[in-house]
Amino acid sequence: MKYKKPVCVKQVVAGLLVSSFCLLNQSVLAASCCGGGSASSLVLPKFSSAMIDVSMDIESYDGFWNQDGAHLPDPPNSDLNQYRLNLSYAHRFASRWQGSATLPYVWNSNKYAGLESNTRGLGDASISMWYEAFDAVKCVWKVRKPADLMPAAYFGTTLTLPTGISPYNNVENSFDITGRGFYRLDANLLLDKTIYPWNATLFLSYGAYLDRPVNREYGSYIEPYDKNLGNRQLISASVGYTYFLESMDSMTLTFAFSDLREDKGTINGNTDPTTGFMKNSITSTMAYSTLDNDWIYKVSWNHSRKQDGWGENFPATDILTLGVSHVLR
Repeated sequence: MKYKKPVCVKQVVAGLLVSSFCLLNQSVLAASCCGGGSASSLVLPKFSSAMIDVSMDIESYDGFWNQDGAHLPDPPNSDLNQYRLNLSYAHRFASRWQGSATLPYVWNSNKYAGLESNTRGLGDASISMWYEAFDAVKCVWKVRKPADLMPAAYFGTTLTLPTGISPYNNVENSFDITGRGFYRLDANLLLDKTIYPWNATLFLSYGAYLDRPVNREYGSYIEPYDKNLGNRQLISASVGYTYFLESMDSMTLTFAFSDLREDKGTINGNTDPTTGFMKNSITSTMAYSTLDNDWIYKVSWNHSRKQDGWGENFPATDILTLGVSHVLR
């Protein structure tokens, strides 16, 4: 049996990588150490016991970047979309320890070069653990001493589980897939600082995949080989402003810039030149939080500029996210 190449590299990129980008977008601005919508990951406010988060992503494609970083349009009459319902839960285990889990359900709706596809299924789930390197809340109204400038620091790890439909399952083409088919372990650092009414966050993540044997691609059995994806790096920085209403409910507007990169993967230990990618994007988010910070309503828009140099080997997308979080004391 010979190695069976995918029908179209563009289709592979569109199907494979969007679900992998899902974890970044679904958890944006879930909560913070102070409560409200100013963090850049799914973390519990300090002294809260649990949190439920539900969000809906509406992602539309508009061309793609080739491996040289040039942005190319989709064929005429193309209409590529993915919808994700993300269910998340966070729980505090100790004064400084908390964990969370996220499970997405994915709908694909695509028209591309005469091919139409509408599929659905689970996406790749994730489990995270976080350690809070602080005891007191780090949000302040005024800087009176150097210690007031210290941010809230979180150290965490995330395990991505291949619960989605990958190219190595019984699928016909890349439009059917909802996951990447690999385990990945990430090391995370989150710095969150609020000096009311301003807040800022920095999120750093480095991830490595576990290699796996492959004997089937797009429904056809092939000669077995070992495959691995490249290591992943993510940097996201944001700044926001919180406005307090007369009721003391709050509105937080946040702007973020993210740089996502993945190294080239390997097949039987040899570099796979078709893999690896880079994508830059900007995100604006509006979060409404009640007085007790127990309900948080969010809407965000993630945008990648359709210009050369903003990505490599990756689809250009716009993502609208609607979400709500409920914090349990």
